[in-house]
Amino acid sequence: MSDQITRITIVGTGLIGASIGLALKASGFRGRILGYDSNADELSAALTLGAIDEALASREAVIASNANVFVLCTPVLPILDWMEYLAPALNEQQLVTDVGSTKREIAAKAEQLFNQPGRARFLPGHPMAGKESGGAVLAEANLFKDATWLFTPVAAYGPLENEWRELVKLMGAQIRNMDPERHDEVCAWVSHLPQMVSTALSALLQDTFKDDPEGLAAVQAIGGRALRETTRLGASPYSMWRDVAMTNTEEVAKTLAALEQRLAHVRENLRTPALREEFARANQFRKKDGK
Repeated sequence: MSDQITRITIVGTGLIGASIGLALKASGFRGRILGYDSNADELSAALTLGAIDEALASREAVIASNANVFVLCTPVLPILDWMEYLAPALNEQQLVTDVGSTKREIAAKAEQLFNQPGRARFLPGHPMAGKESGGAVLAEANLFKDATWLFTPVAAYGPLENEWRELVKLMGAQIRNMDPERHDEVCAWVSHLPQMVSTALSALLQDTFKDDPEGLAAVQAIGGRALRETTRLGASPYSMWRDVAMTNTEEVAKTLAALEQRLAHVRENLRTPALREEFARANQFRKKDGK
């Protein structure tokens, strides 16, 4: 691997951004890592953790950081705003990448604003890693170990893209390329739907037992592992998922509609052999999953 990348600026130093900084350092990256966050507490926490070497005080300082690579680690809508802000200010020797949870709108804007004469490169990315809660204080150097890091390229890879991909591998991630539209379709099933289901179930339990503190306490006490696992994602804050819902609305709605039909099928067959067949199909999926 060459050493074109010696300065990296992370925009958004929460859980993912700070973890990238820690993972880069743990992997042996010897360049300088700078960070910016509109939340001063997050920025300070990332600096204290050692995830970044320098805290940038403003958006203007991000451009002036003269980084080889800019990693946008905010929710999707701010990523789109940062793309508009950075595009006219950077040059062909610089790369912008992101960690957004949806890719269709980001890829479309990348094709519009980047990867053309006089403009910086852009490589859409999405590490399939995280936690129910955010924040730099929860960052870990091994957050991406054995995780899949998806890329949805909108142009042929150049030297900077290839070097960034190698750095991602050194962080422990497994790289996979995917079409932006296919990404949003698949992630709606494997990530966005589970979140919405867990959120809905958690909210339903809260509403059902909200006027019965004793009953709610009993549910939480005796629910056991099954309840903890199925409601774990219910702890995720709305701020982490608003942009996913807004930028992948159609695909998420499709998965929810399909699940509604499936649940109706289960409800209608609680006393028929069809329920056994449903369990058999579910068991088959889990065997293929191997976990």
